[in-house]
Amino acid sequence: MADQIMLQVNGEQRAVLVEPETPLLFVLRNDLGLKGAKYGCGSEQCGACKVIIDGQAVPTCKLPVKNVVGLPILTIEGLGKVDQLHPLQEAFIEEQAAQCGFCTPGMILAAQGLLNQLRYPTDQDIQVALEKNLCRCGVYHRIRRAIRLRIGYPDPERNYTVSEGFEPLSQGLFFPAPIELPYTLRQNPDLDSWIRINTDETITLFTGKVELGQGIKTAVALIGAEELDVSLERIKVATTDTNHSPDEGLTVGSMSMETTGQAIRLAAAEVRNLLLSIAYEEFEAPIERLVIQDGTILDPQTGRSTSYWELFGGRLFGQPVRGIAQPKNPENYTLLGKPNKRIDLADKVCGTQVFVHDLDFPGMVHGRVLRPPHYNARLISFDQERVSHAPGVIKVVQDGSFLGVICEREEQAIDALELLRSSTTWQGDLILPDQDLYTYMLNQPRQSFLVQDGTAVEGTIPAIKSPPDAVETLFSTYFRPFQMHASLGPSAAVALAVNGKLTLWVHSQGVYPIRSAIAQILGMQEDEIRVIHVEAAGSYGHNGADDAALDAALLAQAFPGKPITLKWTRSDEHTWEPYGPAMVIKMQASLAAGGKVIDWNHDVWSYPHLGRSRSGGETSGLLSAWHVAEPFSRPVPQPVLASHVGSHRNADPLYSFPRRRIVKHFVPDSPLRVSALRSLGAYGNVFAIESFMDELAHAAVIDPVEFRLRHLADERAKAVIRAAAEKASWDSRDARRGENHGRGIAFAQYKNRQCYTALIVEVEVDPHSGEVHLNRAVIAADAGQIASADGLSNQLEGAFIQSASWTLYEQVLFNQQGITSRDWDSYPILRFPNTPKIETILLNRPGLPFLGSGEAAQGPTPAAIANAIFDAVGIRLREIPFTPDRVLGAIRAG
Repeated sequence: MADQIMLQVNGEQRAVLVEPETPLLFVLRNDLGLKGAKYGCGSEQCGACKVIIDGQAVPTCKLPVKNVVGLPILTIEGLGKVDQLHPLQEAFIEEQAAQCGFCTPGMILAAQGLLNQLRYPTDQDIQVALEKNLCRCGVYHRIRRAIRLRIGYPDPERNYTVSEGFEPLSQGLFFPAPIELPYTLRQNPDLDSWIRINTDETITLFTGKVELGQGIKTAVALIGAEELDVSLERIKVATTDTNHSPDEGLTVGSMSMETTGQAIRLAAAEVRNLLLSIAYEEFEAPIERLVIQDGTILDPQTGRSTSYWELFGGRLFGQPVRGIAQPKNPENYTLLGKPNKRIDLADKVCGTQVFVHDLDFPGMVHGRVLRPPHYNARLISFDQERVSHAPGVIKVVQDGSFLGVICEREEQAIDALELLRSSTTWQGDLILPDQDLYTYMLNQPRQSFLVQDGTAVEGTIPAIKSPPDAVETLFSTYFRPFQMHASLGPSAAVALAVNGKLTLWVHSQGVYPIRSAIAQILGMQEDEIRVIHVEAAGSYGHNGADDAALDAALLAQAFPGKPITLKWTRSDEHTWEPYGPAMVIKMQASLAAGGKVIDWNHDVWSYPHLGRSRSGGETSGLLSAWHVAEPFSRPVPQPVLASHVGSHRNADPLYSFPRRRIVKHFVPDSPLRVSALRSLGAYGNVFAIESFMDELAHAAVIDPVEFRLRHLADERAKAVIRAAAEKASWDSRDARRGENHGRGIAFAQYKNRQCYTALIVEVEVDPHSGEVHLNRAVIAADAGQIASADGLSNQLEGAFIQSASWTLYEQVLFNQQGITSRDWDSYPILRFPNTPKIETILLNRPGLPFLGSGEAAQGPTPAAIANAIFDAVGIRLREIPFTPDRVLGAIRAG
């Protein structure tokens, strides 16, 4: 029974009519419209829902609202607003202590709760106070810096430095006119698809790439502002939307800067040239005499002026991008590569409604979908009458084995979901391996392909042969388990069906591909569906976002006329998302006299890394499509042979070896649902390659840095290794910092054509507990021309932290009853206390192409940690994760 309850929220008395047992989180979000606190787990494990109650930071996802009557409640909205920021919020912006930003309000309030108790907390105080706040993007160390900045004791140096000017400009982005347009511009040549001059003296940029926390909106805005010679404040970046955005497919593979970044650069250069040409005709002055100052075109000789908005405000260009305008000379850059702020952080530190979970439309109702107990279960029956009469239930939706509830309130939908779960009967047996996973995988049917220059090819696989001049041959096998995306915010979507049309608000990685996939399942035309991207918690690949979009669409089709917000539970997210696939990598290499590698063999076994839904045919990769009354079949996995795709990504090392044999063993039948996880096969392959390079260096009695440099011909690769070694004082590494301390190095160029990354990690290993503590990480990277130095550094740092978490903690556990990793306790990740100091060196290459960087640190990280552990305690760890039990086992085994 609902009662009227009075709450003290942000200094005001607020009356709400709710059940006294309703969790405070849902009252704040849905009754008071305060969306800053987030649902992340529902079990007080993640900290995303924290607010300050009576001066202390408290989770609210289980806290009954009746328990806080009479107590002062402070939410992120009450701490500060976009136009009146609190100093702590300002510090988070200054340190760019966020990526996706889903955890940020909870982090800020946890920090403020600490500052309410301690005016000058130590680093250890910060780690302890924020230990229960999770960040999946990996910005813990930036949060620590922000708190230190707030208390007046900032870190003395930036956590990154930029080294300038490594390449002559003649090797850069200056093309002969006409310029050969990149693929994305050839597919979307209409200039109006990319840029619009508005009447309010702003400029809107359009992109088909979506914001996932990687800062693409800021990078695109910087590129556009630079090429158009306007201030960053004048630039708007439109939300990706099938109604107006160019179709750029999926936002994957660290390709956004190379595709949409280059497209915006060329389109903006063309607009700039067009407007200068119009001014030239109007002023009758040579173009080279005209200058542009923040969108105003001046003729210094006559004093005449006009502006972009006077010339073209509100008008369409009505022409294609032709590639006739040269981009600016990097020597004249005023924005690119310079320190700058993310354009979207103010909203995120203030809890503004920027996430799909926060959307709130008039008449909105709440949906939940019941997942079967396991992959093979099919519905026999359920007690519809019982569920239909539960409090707040508007409709129970059934379509075959697809079951959902639609309710007036969110907490009612959660309760109805559990009632539905208890009233269902299912059939079907779950068949999962009852033996060691890796033995099982190696014995499964497979297709094998030779990998040549990064591309898998069909043909005879050559046998492994040890060369006669080898003085030593080494063998090692490396293992990577199933691992999760485990987004901090469970997957969600909003759907509205009206008059045969469907609108979807989603956090998919591509609005056009998901529109095609859903149209196929619903039997609709694509132009009957509009898909709008809205941000969510970082996804790091193909998580449950697309599945949630279909869930919402099916509920909306069954209940048209009302917007439906659909959210997964934490258990849904952990047990039903597509996982990163397990891998086994067997290595063999031979050394000649003098320590030169003369033979290299790399065999990788892996389940599929690409499981996205593709339109057409009778198959679908979307979860609920398998459960409807007329189900779609699951796609039969097929090997992808293209360059550095799937399991053979980065299997072909950049090192110069006289003989190499690299084989991809494609194992199609995974026991668990799998798809693309950040960096695909590069994480496992680089772990194996760089760990093995360390083993070879040790066998050859050559310093690991020197050993790598001897086997590299690429000068840019050598430069990042040397930069990392210099920053880490590698030459003095024998001056040990203490017993059981060690340092390790690893290197890779992502896909052998994108960002170069060298990484040095310092660790301490407790030989009694097996705990591995990360003390310091040095990252050196070359991503070509830098657009946003802070954004690039943040991506590299976050990739390192997430990869370190995979390496030390993460593994999907399962048994014959199904997935047992169902929450943050059963699937632990790296937390604040094990976050190292991170120092990043960015090697800027003015004028050279942008190189994708978002996944570049993912592969070197596990090898650098493994190599550091060997340096510390003399054990080689080849199976991820490096749990304390595994470390202790290796130490005891000698």
